[in-house]
Amino acid sequence: MEPKKGVGNLTIPIDQKKISALRETLLQERDDLRHRVNDNGHFGLAASLRDSTGELSGIDNHPADLGSEMFERGKDIALLEKEAFRLERVEAALERMDTGEYGICVACGKFIPTERLEAMPTAIYCVEHEPRQDVSNARPAEEDFLTPPFGRTSLDERDDQIGFDGEDAWQIVEAWGTSNGPDMSESNRAVDYDALSIEADENDGFVEAFESFVATDITGHHVSIVRNRAYRSYLANDEGDHLLEPDEYADDR
Repeated sequence: MEPKKGVGNLTIPIDQKKISALRETLLQERDDLRHRVNDNGHFGLAASLRDSTGELSGIDNHPADLGSEMFERGKDIALLEKEAFRLERVEAALERMDTGEYGICVACGKFIPTERLEAMPTAIYCVEHEPRQDVSNARPAEEDFLTPPFGRTSLDERDDQIGFDGEDAWQIVEAWGTSNGPDMSESNRAVDYDALSIEADENDGFVEAFESFVATDITGHHVSIVRNRAYRSYLANDEGDHLLEPDEYADDR
């Protein structure tokens, strides 16, 4: 069937030889997509989760035990939706070839350039009116609460904030370890993995670094020095005497 004429300023219409070649491409892709969507158990979705895992029930006492299977099932669903959508576009393109509407932009009525159809045989828009080339600036509403980090519970920017907030909660959790490596450190002066956490140099449990390594006994008379990281940093910055205490009173923790 001859292509229908568009409206407005038309470019050169695609010839029948090109349409025939594109039809063969689309038919081959349609058959391939139908096989992947229908003939392989819908990407594994036709199989029972219980059968694939060997569990008696899909509801486990420990949900994390099925974490990998749930991830794979979610991936299968996404792949199926993607391929099914692509199949719809291919079948719609073949229908437009039968009706003579193929190669005409549905927005402006101009003929779509041959080069574009060869690169994207399912195209229904010319480049100028292709909606998918517009980058959306829309963001999820949740980001209003997640920016800055820790959202509404991060109160460091407030002048009157002296209490426990979301960032403090994260620092406690982070102290038990994360998957971050040295390349993720906020500081270029990190000397070990304990210094990789957020605000690792922040005083924890004391105000001045001096308070963290000067200690006394229960009577308050016997003074000793705990040679911790703050102590070594104190000396490295020439803020104290290297012979503050005899070696027998030192604690090298």
